[in-house]
Amino acid sequence: MHFVTYSIVYWIDLFTRPVYKDIIINSLDYCCEYKGLRVFAWCIMSNHIHLIISTDGKNRPEAIMRDHKRHCSELIHKQLESFNGESRREWMLSLMKKAGLENKNNAGFQLWQQENHPIMITDEAMLIQKLDYIHNNPVKAGFVDEAKAWLYSSAKNYAGEEGLLKRISLLEIGLRNK
Repeated sequence: MHFVTYSIVYWIDLFTRPVYKDIIINSLDYCCEYKGLRVFAWCIMSNHIHLIISTDGKNRPEAIMRDHKRHCSELIHKQLESFNGESRREWMLSLMKKAGLENKNNAGFQLWQQENHPIMITDEAMLIQKLDYIHNNPVKAGFVDEAKAWLYSSAKNYAGEEGLLKRISLLEIGLRNK
């Protein structure tokens, strides 16, 4: 298992609208169903995403995440270009284009920061710490009073309720009531 965090360039608060968060959820769901991704915990914050993941062994986690991030980047870019209801569109696109032009690996658009290094989870204590960190991130940010109230995370699942990501693999380590 790995703890993964990936962030929007310049820490832009992109994920304040459901349309962008839904792209992430749909892509993760697709990767779980068709690419062998196993998501044990997740949380979408305003400008970054946390996951605890593994795979079924058929595809490497870095290959799945590369494809997931590329796919989301393309869809979010198209959404930003066409969504007239986005008051921040020009500002966000200009920063994302600036980041893309500064990075030789991109063709004039960059959604994700380059630096994200998966952290291998080595024991149960570390797993519990990362799970707690992921689920309490929205609480610490002041978005909600309790973790399970944040719609865009797996905290609901661990509280015994249905969450947005349908293909989540719950960990059986005594955390369901946290």
